[in-house]
Amino acid sequence: MARGPRHLAPGVGVTSELELFPGEGHGPGEGRGLRKGPVGTGGHAPLAARMRPRDLEEVRGQSHLLGPGKPLRRMLEGGPLASCILWGPPGSGKTTLARLLAERADAEFVSFSAATEGVARVREVIAEARTRLDASGRKTILFCDEIHRFNKAQQDAFLPHVEDGTIVLVGATTENPSFEVNRPLLSRAPVFILEPLIEADLRAILEATLADTGRGLGRAEMAIDEEALALLAKGADGDARRALGALEAAHELATGTGRITVEVARDALQHRFAVYDKSGEEHYNVISALHKAVRGSDPDGALYWLARMIRGGEDPLYLARRLVRMASEDIGLADPAALQIAVSAWQAYHFLGSPEGELALAEAAIYLATAPKSNRAYVAWGRALSAAEETASEPVPMHIRNAPTSQMREWGYGKGYRYDPDEPDGVAGQRYLPEVLSGRHFYVPGLFGLEVSIAERLRRWEERRRGGRARVEEEPGGEGASGHDPDDLG
Repeated sequence: MARGPRHLAPGVGVTSELELFPGEGHGPGEGRGLRKGPVGTGGHAPLAARMRPRDLEEVRGQSHLLGPGKPLRRMLEGGPLASCILWGPPGSGKTTLARLLAERADAEFVSFSAATEGVARVREVIAEARTRLDASGRKTILFCDEIHRFNKAQQDAFLPHVEDGTIVLVGATTENPSFEVNRPLLSRAPVFILEPLIEADLRAILEATLADTGRGLGRAEMAIDEEALALLAKGADGDARRALGALEAAHELATGTGRITVEVARDALQHRFAVYDKSGEEHYNVISALHKAVRGSDPDGALYWLARMIRGGEDPLYLARRLVRMASEDIGLADPAALQIAVSAWQAYHFLGSPEGELALAEAAIYLATAPKSNRAYVAWGRALSAAEETASEPVPMHIRNAPTSQMREWGYGKGYRYDPDEPDGVAGQRYLPEVLSGRHFYVPGLFGLEVSIAERLRRWEERRRGGRARVEEEPGGEGASGHDPDDLG
């Protein structure tokens, strides 16, 4: 049964802690000095900008970084400033933390976006910082938003000035710094990992915003259904800015009724996108999750991660190719039909496109996840490649060489070869590896699926070879019972 609306009058149900979330993008020349209080508190500023935390007490979430005694907490409470990298998803607080660091240290805050500005602007900021430091002793915090947009050479521009203390660099990135930030810079700027906010934190932010009569929506005295509040908190996917943006949209949609219902909240969230980056670290995280779910025989996990990637805009043909890889690598000969089904799914999607073709991919993911698993073919191929590298100059044994001319037969090419299909049990028991690799086994069948019967077959053939080699050497002529070698290429 639906609960009634909550009326959040001014001062009622307000938590003293809000949340931290990054600001909007900074264009050239913006944010060159610290502004006390939230940025853009004018009536036309976005709600997320107006509700930016003004001090540490208003920060919500990130207790693993801001708890008592934590290094970032100590810096925010007036400890020595140090350069750092803030790595976290959108709406987790990177810009807010950088601003609070500057305010606590009474440092100049200079905001810089690597997406819109270049090294020339970096040099300009550093020159200003040096002048400021020499004239007044005041430090400069250079906040480099989207630092991953700089290549490794551009990032080198920061190094000498971080080392000599001209600037305190705070870099913000949504990408894994171990991939996107060069090693010398990482050695001078520790990485703080920010997490998406939990729903309880987001809910508290929304409640506080609805009750705040100064920066928030308190003066509107807007009522909100409990279910609508829960939906907005859940639909934000851990992003405070997204939560406040959805609330602002819901407030506009509910103007005239004075009540935000579940339907209104759902409409406000209609442009919600999956948290997935087709080219960044999240791409590799999610495809890894899909592959491991298939390998771990979990069809539900496989379907979920497949759906996450499809909804996130991944190329379905890329996913089809990965399913083919999984069939070869993790299932192999335990169930050879897996490869056929994966290839068929790729062909079906290529033929049908979206959304109809997506079902073929889902069917393949389910089949692969529920198939018996074996990586023995994958391992065997690796062993064979290594052996081929180690013995690249070993000659082909004479009895399995091609002998298209009479002269080559006189030289011994093909001598002693027996045509296996002509043998009573279909196996002549010959040696097919170079002598130096005699006795080596690259492929060892597993214990599941079809490989159980393959193992038994190979065991019988191995016994036949052990007894058949002497007969091959003793037999003159080297031709099978049919009197010819169908493999001759001449």
